[in-house]
Amino acid sequence: MHKWIVVGLIVAILTLVLADQLTRKPAVPALALSERQLEWVGEQIFRNECAGRYDCLVHWNQGEAFPSLGIGHFIWYPEGVNERFVESFPDLVGFMKARAVAIPDWLADDPVPDAPWPDQDAFIEAAGSQRLAELRAFLDRTKAVQVAFIFKRAEQSLHRVIEAVPDDQRDMVAAHITELSKRPGGVYALMDYVNFKGEGLSSQEVYRGQGWGLRQVLLEMEPGKADTALERFREAAGRVLTRRAENAEMPIERERWLPGWLKRLESYREPTESDAL
Repeated sequence: MHKWIVVGLIVAILTLVLADQLTRKPAVPALALSERQLEWVGEQIFRNECAGRYDCLVHWNQGEAFPSLGIGHFIWYPEGVNERFVESFPDLVGFMKARAVAIPDWLADDPVPDAPWPDQDAFIEAAGSQRLAELRAFLDRTKAVQVAFIFKRAEQSLHRVIEAVPDDQRDMVAAHITELSKRPGGVYALMDYVNFKGEGLSSQEVYRGQGWGLRQVLLEMEPGKADTALERFREAAGRVLTRRAENAEMPIERERWLPGWLKRLESYREPTESDAL
């Protein structure tokens, strides 16, 4: 009798342990940067997107159906345009409103209005308009808020990314994030990549069934292939973006965009002494 009680207890304990392992969620490390480090990340992202140019704070890239705004080139769709890429400029404006940041009156509506230019030709025609001048000035004086938005977006993305990977790979992905989050260069890479290519969770952001966001890069990282997590992240991102370009229908992605993307990844390094962090 006692033997069966002991066996029953062992089975119950093993069942509880197994259930705990199946339902346990890996801890997601909090991202942390000093004020100066956050400013450095903002400078890096602005350099990546715009080469630090004031006029590029409101820009329309060739081959795209929407303008890109701010230091992070946040996407803003015109009326009737709804492409596969996640729109982020309205979320930035909402973030600013919640923090009582002064914004242009014509952006104050809720929800945020669509981009006022229907296409690139209309945008070019409006080059000297007061609205464009006001928008650039607004985005120039709110750079600190924009990088805070990018930081918050990346931090929130980590939870969603870990939830979205297969159960048997969650600990591995969480370990990658933990290693990256220990140094400012790693935090910069996480922030920039989410802003640059998204979380990798949207079913719309795929070519031939393959995505290119943060989730795909973290899953692509190969333990032991490089000395640091940041180097492994950079190499994995290069493979993911090259695959995207190869899967793309538009030749411009392979011929023009991919070299720029790979060059951007080269900035995923720790700050130097000259950065005075």
